[in-house]
Amino acid sequence: QVQLVESGGGLVQPGGSLRLSCTASGGTFSVYTMVWYRQAPGNQRDFVAQITTSETTVYTNAVKGRFTISRDNAKNTVYLQMNSLKPEDTAVYYCSAFSRIQFWGKGTLVTVSS
Repeated sequence: QVQLVESGGGLVQPGGSLRLSCTASGGTFSVYTMVWYRQAPGNQRDFVAQITTSETTVYTNAVKGRFTISRDNAKNTVYLQMNSLKPEDTAVYYCSAFSRIQFWGKGTLVTVSS
């Protein structure tokens, strides 16, 4: 029903910036709470940030002050602006949408390394 496609991942040096995008199709984007998760090798998939339909935002402490989640309902897209990147931010980043059920994208890899 709902398809989510992430983009914007890649290799960046510590201290650098990257912006991830997630575009939704097949549903009513404006009524979904949107969430970013990440999963590093050998770890669980962890919450990163969320934005509600009223654009209230929540962040995990590990990224607070460095990452910003936003949404553009006209483009059916949620963004994750990542600044001051650290090696521990290296992970596959996943976009998720909450409707009647939870939908997931396939992820985009972010590697922070010198």
